Amino acid sequence: MRKRGTAVSGPVVLGIESSCDETGAGIVQDGKLLAHVVASSMDEHARFGGVVPEIASRAHLQAFTPVVREALAEAGLRLAQIDAVAVTTGPGLSGALQVGLAGAKTLAYAADVPLYGVHHLAGHVAADTLEHGPPPKPCVVLIVSGGHTSLLLVRDLVREPILHLGDTLDDAAGECFDKVARILGLPYPGGPAIDRAAHTGNPDAVAFPRPLTKPGDDPYAFSFSGLKTAAARWVEQHRLRDEEPPVADGAAALQEAVADVLTRKALHACREHDVRTLIVVGGVAANSRVRALAEQRCRAAGIELRVPPMTLCTDNGAMIAAVGDLLVRSDAEPAPLDVSIDPSAPLRYASLTPTAAPAARTAAAAPAA
Repeated sequence: MRKRGTAVSGPVVLGIESSCDETGAGIVQDGKLLAHVVASSMDEHARFGGVVPEIASRAHLQAFTPVVREALAEAGLRLAQIDAVAVTTGPGLSGALQVGLAGAKTLAYAADVPLYGVHHLAGHVAADTLEHGPPPKPCVVLIVSGGHTSLLLVRDLVREPILHLGDTLDDAAGECFDKVARILGLPYPGGPAIDRAAHTGNPDAVAFPRPLTKPGDDPYAFSFSGLKTAAARWVEQHRLRDEEPPVADGAAALQEAVADVLTRKALHACREHDVRTLIVVGGVAANSRVRALAEQRCRAAGIELRVPPMTLCTDNGAMIAAVGDLLVRSDAEPAPLDVSIDPSAPLRYASLTPTAAPAARTAAAAPAA
């Protein structure tokens, strides 16, 4: 595909992300990031202690056009100079995904360019390529976010199936942070609040459990529900004695437990599969202790650690554009015109182009009574 309207020959891909509470637009060309703009509705959700789907959808509607315009301006491009549009089609909040997909379809139609549906988690994996370039084949990827905790074996991100080594059986790591932060009286989102509080705490002050790390446990599976419960009971015991729990110590001990489990299992996966590169991505990859412990353990094991910059760890359109860029350059088939969303899509391939069920298409096409 040749770049239209400029002297540069590489395809330019606009990426759209709207799976949760961030409206993101990013522009990537030949693996290089040209623009990265995010509008977050997090403040609107904070008073509810979590994301409210209806509020998120309305926020995406309001932010979509300004974010896209700002991304184009940042890249110094017009819409007519875009060669392809990539958009998150799942997983995520249904209404939020619909807003992003509708907007992306409109942009692709207006620019007369192909549209690519992208799996949200593949976007997190691709975010690292914007900083460090193509990853070695194979590599182990640890995805840690508010809704996902997974260990993957990745060979070619857009050409081969993605192998799941293990996933969370219940709460994800970020979800555990959010719930314990609320119990400790810390603000939403819980991950950054836990991280800040932990800076002055003692990580050895509380002996929180390390779930699924005993002999005979699944070496790649994760479970953080029990850790969340242990933290809740620790807080409850203090308050039954009319004492306020030492929040900094609790935050530091919880953070240490999560970081220990994540990095221990990730390093085990690298050793067992003879992989020399670990990539850690997702919102929880921004946690200071997770990053520090991963770096320490990878260095000791002779394993290269790759973590995206903080701004690319959380949800953003740049990571979706990065997948779209790889898909375009691998001559992947664009999405069909009736591409839909899949809010609970499992991660098998980077490209995600579900179509509406026949009954749904028939109902949509039926004339009004």
